[in-house]
Amino acid sequence: MRAWASSESQHRPGYCAFYEECGRNPTVGGSLIPPIVPCLNYSQARHLAGDHYRRLKEVCPMLDQGEGKTYACCSLQQLSSLERSLTLSKAVLVRCPSCAENFAHLHCVTTCSPNQTQTVNVTKVMNVTHLGRPRDAVVAYQAYISNTFAEGAFQSCKNVRIPATGGFAIATMCGRYGSKLCTAQRWYDFQGDTSNGLAPLDIDFRLLKENDTTGVPEGIIPYNGRALGCNEVTTSGGEACSCQDCLDSCPPVPPPPAPPGPFRLLGADGFLVISIILLCLLVLAFVLYLSVSLRQRIITPSEVSCTDKSSFAAQAFMSQQFQHWGTLMASYPLTVSMAIVVAVFSAGLKSIELTTDPVELWSSPNSRARQEKDFHDKHFTPFFRTNQLILTAPGRKGHIYDSLLFGKQNFSGLLSKDLILELLDLQRKIQFWSEDLNKTATLKDVCYAPLNPSNPSLTDCAVNSLPQYFQNSLDNINAKVNMTELGVTKEVDWRDHLIYCLKYVLTCGRLQGSVSSCFAKHTHKKRHFNDEYTNSEAFILTFSLNNYVRDNPKFKVALQWETEFLKIVQDYQRSPEANFTFAYMAERSLEDEINRTTAEDIPIFMISYAVIFVYIAVALGEYSSCKRLLVDSKFLVGLGGILVVGCSVLASMGFYSWIGIPSSLVILQVVPFLVLAVGADNIFIFVLEHQRDVRRSGETREEQIGRVLGQVAPSMLLCSLSESVCFFLGALSTMPAVKSFALYAALAVLMDFVLQMTAFVALLSLDARRQDNNRCELLCCVTVSKDRPNEPNEGFLLPFMRKYYAPVLLHLGVPVYFVTKKGYNFNTVEGMNGVCSSVGCDQFSMTQKIRYATDYPERSYMAIPANSWVDDFIDWLNPGSKCCRLYTLGPNAGNFCPANISAILCGKRCMPIPGDGVVRPTMEQFNRFLPDFLGNRPDLQCSKGGLGAYDTSVVRDENGEIIATRFMAYHTPLTNSQEFTAALLKARELADEITEGMRKIPGTSPDFEVFPYTITYVFYEQYLTIVQEGLFNISLCLLPTFVVCCLLLGLDLRSGLLNLLTIIMIVVDTVGVMTLWGIDYNAVALINLVTAVGISVEFVSHMTRSFALSTKNTRVERAKEATANMGSAVFAGVAMTNLPGILVLAFAKAQLIQIFFFRLNLVITLLGMAHGLVFLPVLLSYFGMITNCIFSRRTQSPYAVTYAAPCGNH
Repeated sequence: MRAWASSESQHRPGYCAFYEECGRNPTVGGSLIPPIVPCLNYSQARHLAGDHYRRLKEVCPMLDQGEGKTYACCSLQQLSSLERSLTLSKAVLVRCPSCAENFAHLHCVTTCSPNQTQTVNVTKVMNVTHLGRPRDAVVAYQAYISNTFAEGAFQSCKNVRIPATGGFAIATMCGRYGSKLCTAQRWYDFQGDTSNGLAPLDIDFRLLKENDTTGVPEGIIPYNGRALGCNEVTTSGGEACSCQDCLDSCPPVPPPPAPPGPFRLLGADGFLVISIILLCLLVLAFVLYLSVSLRQRIITPSEVSCTDKSSFAAQAFMSQQFQHWGTLMASYPLTVSMAIVVAVFSAGLKSIELTTDPVELWSSPNSRARQEKDFHDKHFTPFFRTNQLILTAPGRKGHIYDSLLFGKQNFSGLLSKDLILELLDLQRKIQFWSEDLNKTATLKDVCYAPLNPSNPSLTDCAVNSLPQYFQNSLDNINAKVNMTELGVTKEVDWRDHLIYCLKYVLTCGRLQGSVSSCFAKHTHKKRHFNDEYTNSEAFILTFSLNNYVRDNPKFKVALQWETEFLKIVQDYQRSPEANFTFAYMAERSLEDEINRTTAEDIPIFMISYAVIFVYIAVALGEYSSCKRLLVDSKFLVGLGGILVVGCSVLASMGFYSWIGIPSSLVILQVVPFLVLAVGADNIFIFVLEHQRDVRRSGETREEQIGRVLGQVAPSMLLCSLSESVCFFLGALSTMPAVKSFALYAALAVLMDFVLQMTAFVALLSLDARRQDNNRCELLCCVTVSKDRPNEPNEGFLLPFMRKYYAPVLLHLGVPVYFVTKKGYNFNTVEGMNGVCSSVGCDQFSMTQKIRYATDYPERSYMAIPANSWVDDFIDWLNPGSKCCRLYTLGPNAGNFCPANISAILCGKRCMPIPGDGVVRPTMEQFNRFLPDFLGNRPDLQCSKGGLGAYDTSVVRDENGEIIATRFMAYHTPLTNSQEFTAALLKARELADEITEGMRKIPGTSPDFEVFPYTITYVFYEQYLTIVQEGLFNISLCLLPTFVVCCLLLGLDLRSGLLNLLTIIMIVVDTVGVMTLWGIDYNAVALINLVTAVGISVEFVSHMTRSFALSTKNTRVERAKEATANMGSAVFAGVAMTNLPGILVLAFAKAQLIQIFFFRLNLVITLLGMAHGLVFLPVLLSYFGMITNCIFSRRTQSPYAVTYAAPCGNH
């Protein structure tokens, strides 16, 4: 090889610098097409005629001067090689005819121009032997191009897209710069670089500005032909490029409306202003109310109202019935057989089913997102499963590698051969015995292999990792070769190959002398976003697995593979010899992590329940003297109360398991806590009332228990019935998790009340008998001599509430598919134009509308346009490429012929060349060639094959009719629930607009629909309706609290309204504190808010009933009495039962437990206590019902007024 210096006389018009072919370029090793180079031949341009002229006119029409007037510097063989080379580029550029023509224009000029010597300056020639004789072959030259032409050609091509990826074609033709950093100079530099695997010789493109002659050899005139604009018609009649590929072709599209601004009034936050106004109005109304009702009037017996009599009748009836029932249960404690019912119900636990799939938990089967997901998964299979490793090697020193080809390069400690080999070993290790497959399963049995889905090998699997640059071959990594560059000979190894592949990211070639190319076998190239690749501090290894519906046996195999993957990675991580530090995840990791953290937090829950049990056991005791400490303790009563709660939960879970309603981890964690709060409150009210009561003269122990139960059971019924009905109505929710929780909670609360009215009454009777006999608890044979005093035991809380608290209180003021359903004619010209985005397509077609949306990513949340199988199918059919041909010889004559088959066998194109350049198949051609397109594996000769990209994106029925398709676009990066929800909403708006437009195309069914789908929509759809869903569910829960309270208090509407108002305030304040404490409002939070209603009933309803039944003269006195008597029991039974257990949950590891159970339950308990024990007594003292004279008279004579008295008597 030698440098070539041209004389000035060689650069003149009408002369060639080279002519004819001289065989392969000896300086190019690995190349994807034969690197045929021309022979040095300084001679006049040849006159073309006959076949030679017609061939030039086909390949380079821009050089045609008319028959008999055309001259050129290329032979027929050169024209064939040029056409073969241009065909590869046309496969991606043919969407834009002017771009394809500009691209061909340049290479036609440098190869065939009759004034070749004025544009080309040969710089290197090499002596080769061709056809038995020595020749001088041109292996390098300079091409001088006007910057105006180069920039025009570049601008016409820079926006041409590749529908399969949504990216730009220019990214594949600009080396490591990609589309964003590509310029005209970089574009031409890549085209002239032999290392790209396509260029047969090195071409140094010199782009010169007008009148710039710096360094230009004498006689050289930079080529300054006219480059077509992308919005221009080509010389051969091809139409202008579409808007998708040419911004200048886009019609004016108005921007989407700006999002509404914040609501403001008087220059301030509008909601704040309204809140202040409402507050002022409420304060004013309260002051006016006080001014007209300073003195309270006591109603005399003659003024007894119908409401008074109804209230008394209800209370008297319930008290009498519960008294008889309590006496019966206390009289025969050992014969209570509720355990049989509990045992029967609990037996259903043997068939309990836990739902762990997040989709099944949080997405309603009837929701739009769920139905769209089911449609997508049924026709296209679920999203593939992603398993990823991020590996680092901290502490390892890097080194400087002096590369023969690339100079000194810094290699981080991670980029060492031993670590790459270890990574390769890790990839190969994962295998296990599969019962479902009845063989040893490996990655190839479950991997996502888009180019060979039916029978993949390990190399077909879509695994993105560094060893893929070596085709996962140990031999390729170990390969070494001696190379000579600029007279220096040196060994080249894996490092040079890696630098080469990283430098030329999208190259199709290989390093000279290397045995391997840079392509992975599955052809998915990796993208890089900076230049310092060899300084990388982390490897990312991604395994993509096929996904299946859960009842498919292969789904279990995929789960097993992921389990083995996690096990091997964890073993590597624990090994002291491991050279890597790992971060890893599998598709199943989310469910595994939820299950793992839940299992780890079980001891925390057990400790929480133990703390609650100890508190109940201690707090229920009387402790009148040290000698009677073991006699008056209530350890067994507390244990019995806990068992009652446990049995009610087990009975509820067993019953629903019997009838096939699945449970969930949320139910296992929340329902026991809820029922414990409800049950403990009732237990405290009952036991404390019994302790405070004095047995009357002649009254038996059983009668006393019955009488006490008659006093408190209506209050217990009021709360339990309100909560149970509340939760049953909550089961109307569309969210599966909320619905199942509500059902389980409703029955558990109901069973808890039933067991308290039976088993717990019997237990208390037995304990009272033991206490009366002065027998020690747990040691029943031991008695003490000191008798129990026959006086009420008020304990500590009641005197404190009565003497101090009540008097003081009452003096204080977070890839998207566009899926089409059946009903659209894709095989008509109108149908194709309504979907595609290339030449001849509608300007507002489906894919064009998606492309317009990407112009405003901050509003549409769309990042890049959708891929389009219709566009690639049209390009695949284009006779300008060699993708679709037919066999003309052999047994397959007339059938489809792949592009990698010799042209000798396949001489016929599938489609004729259209006059206007717009390719549209007939309906018959569409239906005939579509299966061939979808089954055609893309390769270098035809990159438009649909296998891998589209074979699963088009679903046809047995008649060949398309019943479902999908077009894949991408959202912008979404980081929180607000963005995910907004993206879902905008995608649906876009899909609805597309649907409306496509329905207008002739032949489209009226019920045809396009909908967006991505894997996250089923989780975030709840946020579109969760406010309405929450209001609906909470309203349903609030309704029975009002109705039951009114009914059980004898149609006492005022008490019911005050009761309801306080519960609403607790819920509203809980939502407010959630915002301040960073607790997101989602389905889990909604479950807790429904729970808040239930717990609020415990804090509020007991107090409301106690106030309503008080016989004191004034509201203040009645509020004091209710706060002292019932407030102490509520505080001990609800607040002090919940708080210790809740505080223990602060030590849980799972964020779900910490946020939605610790924080939220703590907020609910504290707010319930504040409203029930602070706000409600004050509210009742001002607005509560006036004294019911019937209850007042009843204290004097229990039978002075009968509950059957007619309402009309006053």
